[in-house]
Amino acid sequence: MASFDHDFFISYAHLDDQSLIEGEPGWVARLHRLLEIRVGQLLGEKPRIWRDPKLQGNDYFADTLLEGMPKVGALVSVLSPRYVHSEWCTRELAEFCRAAQRSGGIRIADKSRIFKVVKTPVPPELHPNEVQPLLGYEFFVVDPQTGRPRELIQAYGPDAERAFLAKLDDLAYDIAKLLELLENGGRSASPPASKGTVYLAETSFDLREEREAIRRDLLRHGYEVLPDQPLPLVAPEFASLVRDQVARCRLAIHLIGKTYGVVPDGASRSLVVLQEELAAERSATSGLSRLIWIAPGVEVEDERQCEFVQHLLRSPDVHSHAELLKVPLEVLKTTIHSQLAPPAAAKASREGTSREGKGAATELTRLYLVCEEQDRDAIKPLEDFLFGQGFEVTLPLFDEDEGEARSDHEESLATCDAVLVFVGEAGEPWLRRKLRELQKSAALPRDKPLLARGIYLAAPETPSKARFRTLEATVLREPDAGFSADVLEPFVTAIERARG
Repeated sequence: MASFDHDFFISYAHLDDQSLIEGEPGWVARLHRLLEIRVGQLLGEKPRIWRDPKLQGNDYFADTLLEGMPKVGALVSVLSPRYVHSEWCTRELAEFCRAAQRSGGIRIADKSRIFKVVKTPVPPELHPNEVQPLLGYEFFVVDPQTGRPRELIQAYGPDAERAFLAKLDDLAYDIAKLLELLENGGRSASPPASKGTVYLAETSFDLREEREAIRRDLLRHGYEVLPDQPLPLVAPEFASLVRDQVARCRLAIHLIGKTYGVVPDGASRSLVVLQEELAAERSATSGLSRLIWIAPGVEVEDERQCEFVQHLLRSPDVHSHAELLKVPLEVLKTTIHSQLAPPAAAKASREGTSREGKGAATELTRLYLVCEEQDRDAIKPLEDFLFGQGFEVTLPLFDEDEGEARSDHEESLATCDAVLVFVGEAGEPWLRRKLRELQKSAALPRDKPLLARGIYLAAPETPSKARFRTLEATVLREPDAGFSADVLEPFVTAIERARG
């Protein structure tokens, strides 16, 4: 950029640029080459990168760095065990910070001029003070079976290469944004207003890639994503920081995988569990929206994680203030954007509905009562009772035009506050289909989570109904004597509790 001789400097330990395969470029050399290409593509011009591959320990520090650091826009610090124990590397970092204070400061707007690249894991407490507050870019993954970290090296195969390039793209994107700020004297040419702030909970290592994909998507759509600093691993400090950060957000997202996660010092539960509890605490008092995603097909072996997942699936308290999803990652992304920016037409429709009959201050609860056409008469007592309880009950559209019926069904799923599926004469295939539709409905545009899901099993009794179980919804079983309002009590109570 115009005010600097070099756009950014790559600080690294030379041991970390030694290739595992003879004749191949080192890790840092490859990082340098790819950043030059990708940052150049994002800026529209080739960046000027300073990295001295021939610098020796006996060179005069003043000659090589003291004179050069004031002329550098940003610093990419490649952390490793060797780096944090190298006096030379830590002096580079310290000198850049001193020079940066004299040329605009370490932070420009809301962005740091230091980029912490973690090549090889180093305990957080050993990170140099200058980079302690930074989240950083982790160029390694942890094997969920062994717990061992594995660096993202091309020789380790296509998965490692794909993860490396995705992480590099994040780094290049952020470097380019900073360089644009520096070019404009710290002012964005057209400062975009943040669309809102989202708490994307830290995860266990098995879901790091999924979390990064969601974080990347949110940032590029203009949302601020928290936490914006490493979470402390001391329980009281952890709780204080998470509470403060969640309080700034309109939506909290929790990704639940197969491993339990790290337990902070002084705590008995993992950081994944604690974040969910602290967000739930905030949600109960402030109306914070929450999405909890359980990875589809996940096989949990850890007993603690099994217990946590079962709690999420079964606890009425969880379902009262959060929407639980077991859908593909791309569907989750769609749901997140629907929560953050619901379509104006759907929002206006809901606001209009809330003013009907009961006045603008009282919002109707729209209940979609799903049934097969042959059960229309059987649901009459159920429909009458729910309407008498103040619910706006909607039934499916039974139309010869399947397209019209399907469109109406999806619209009802998208606009209702609660769903109750009545199973009478309908067979098991129909019920399975409706359960799948309920799962997929998470991708439909909504401006708030469902308050409750229920399955009402009525006569006639069948072996499949007798053994039917699900964690996706509250199961209600009609007594042999026929309809009883008492059967609906758990479902109605769940809606009332969710309404607050």
